[in-house]
Amino acid sequence: MSELLSQDEIDALFDALTTGEIDVKEIQEEEKKQAVKEYNFARPAKFSREHLRTLEIMCENYARLVSNYLSGYLRIGIPVQVISAEAMTFSEFNNSLSNPVVLAILDVKPLTGPMLLELSPNLCFAFMERILGGAGRGMEKIREFTAIESTILDKIVQKMVSLLREPWENVIEMRPRLNKIETNSQFINLIAPNEMVALVTFNIAFGGIEGLMNLCIPHIVIEPVMDKINTRFRFQSGNDSDEIRVDKNVEALLKRTNIPLRAVLGTTTMTVREFLQLEVDDVIMLDREINSYIDFYVGNVLKFKVSPGVYKNKSAVQIKEILRKEDD
Repeated sequence: MSELLSQDEIDALFDALTTGEIDVKEIQEEEKKQAVKEYNFARPAKFSREHLRTLEIMCENYARLVSNYLSGYLRIGIPVQVISAEAMTFSEFNNSLSNPVVLAILDVKPLTGPMLLELSPNLCFAFMERILGGAGRGMEKIREFTAIESTILDKIVQKMVSLLREPWENVIEMRPRLNKIETNSQFINLIAPNEMVALVTFNIAFGGIEGLMNLCIPHIVIEPVMDKINTRFRFQSGNDSDEIRVDKNVEALLKRTNIPLRAVLGTTTMTVREFLQLEVDDVIMLDREINSYIDFYVGNVLKFKVSPGVYKNKSAVQIKEILRKEDD
């Protein structure tokens, strides 16, 4: 509700109109003028705040996956955190790169065009020193990578690139793949200089070393799925598929679980004296007839009745009966 004027304020307003201090026509003309919004054609606003916020949330998931991978691979805790997500032109990003640079060029099928993943060279040298048995202190002076170092780095980056699949699964079934690693930023001309990109910056802490990792996402690459890059769509999709995804993950883990299997020919009992007197060629009589099936255990659970035999010159059993319980 608008604020009510007092009688003194009303009288002052009429006096101003009478003396000409306030021009009614001028007020009306100003109200008719349309508000003009500035637009920078050199930096078109293709990424809204909602887009950047959603990309930041997706990359927080990616940071967790990268942290788990690096911590397990290098046998040391390596926290990875998202620092910022901002929009800029590709030329601004490219001009901020130093040489040598570790810049992975990614294919993100079915999307058309590349994404870029940039790693701090000092961090890369620290990772390789750790892998090769050192403490992982990095390099005081950055140099070019040797052939062996490039091979090791390629393996690490390939795994980090593959981890992009999960954070994007609610937007698109992405198939990320490492195309190549470029070490000279001057040769990177895959994207137009004035093309807008979203730059997500991560901080990686490795022992006493900290470095940055940047994920460069060109607008032209993700333009076909921009309508899905918002928090509302992401959380709705996530809620619908969370239960199915958990079931599939549990099923996949169970299928990879190793289970001990054992076939028991039979059992018997004897005294300690009899056990100590056993010698080669002695015969131990079991509690099972020769024509009866033997017990087959899965873990500690009796699941099958089987008959022994030979298959491809190896001992084997053939399932003759499946034992089912009410809770199976």
